[in-house]
This record gives sequence, structure tokens and C-alpha cells, in this order.
Amino acid sequence: MSSKSSPYQGLSPRQWMQKTQALIRAHPLNTDEAVEIVLKVWDEIMTSAIGSKPFKIGIDLLPKPQIMAFFLHELIPLELATRHPKIWRGDKSADEKDLVYIPDQSFSVEIKTSSHPTQIFGNRSFAQKPATAKKSKSGYCLAINFEKFSPTNTNPKITRIRFGWLDHEDWTGQKAPTGQQARLSADVEKYKLLQLYSCE
Repeated sequence: MSSKSSPYQGLSPRQWMQKTQALIRAHPLNTDEAVEIVLKVWDEIMTSAIGSKPFKIGIDLLPKPQIMAFFLHELIPLELATRHPKIWRGDKSADEKDLVYIPDQSFSVEIKTSSHPTQIFGNRSFAQKPATAKKSKSGYCLAINFEKFSPTNTNPKITRIRFGWLDHEDWTGQKAPTGQQARLSADVEKYKLLQLYSCE
């Protein structure tokens, strides 16, 4: 499937969910396995220990959301690649998605994570047309929301896992010149990302 044209072209927001469901049915990623892997990886992060002491995450270390997001971005592709080494792998260059489907890279997946309760965000660059040819900003997306560490929450959880297709045009950059985030509209969040898991 070409990322140059949107599969939602000509459809109204009310028709998006039906198209999203069709796109997911056509995708080689097993959604049940994807949920299992995300939860497994999160549990392994939460029970990890670092250093010779060792220092335990959730007890001695309370990593910031950016660190937890980094772990998810790195470990999800590694886990899937370990299970299916000739089918999935992590990205090796800037023009590849986070999760590469080796037989056909049009099915590769971008991983987006956020400690926001419901929304996901992109870099401001996602709302801008690229000056140079890098990886496509349209395509399949695995969206993961998680709780962040706090003095009252030392055992944060994955709250939502969603999967779908996002187009470059779906991202709206912050108006402030110094703004670094791009966000999605409520309709895009609701109809272009199918919920696979919720902790509620």
C-alpha cells in the first residue's frame, strides 16, 4: 500500500472507523500478540534492575516518561523480532519506521507513546512537510498510553493500546514558534485508531 495517498481519501470522519477496521484486518501484525508483547515488555521494564547494587526500577529509580517511552520503542521491536526474526525487525536507518515488516515495508509500523491519559503526540516536524526525503509520516501506528511515575504511583501501568493508520495531514503543530508538539484531532483519535486494550 502506497503511503503517498491516504486510504481515507474521499471519506467523511463517520466512515473512517470502517476503513480503519479494514486496514487492520489487512495488516500482518497479530493484534492479540501486539498487546501481549506491549504488556510483557512493560512488566519486564518494571521488574528490571540496573547497576551492580542493583538499583530497581520502581523502588530506587523512577524514570521520567521520556525514558519509559525509549524503553518501549526499543524493546517492542526487539521482542517481536526475537519471535519472528525473518518477518519483523527494528529500524536500522532514519528512513524506516520503528517496527519494520521485512516482506513488505508498506506494512511497517510507527510506535507512538505518551504518558497522557488518552492522547498521543508527535514531534512538531510531523505537522511539517519534510525538506528532505526521510521516512514517511503517513502509515500504520501503534499508539501506547501509560501512567507516569509519581510519589503516589510507583507502579504505573499501560492504560491504552491502539492501532491504526495516521496520515501526515492528521497532525497539527503548535502555533507558538517554540512549540515542539504536534497533536491529533478528536475525530482522528477516535476513528483512525482502534482500541486493542484498556486497563479500565
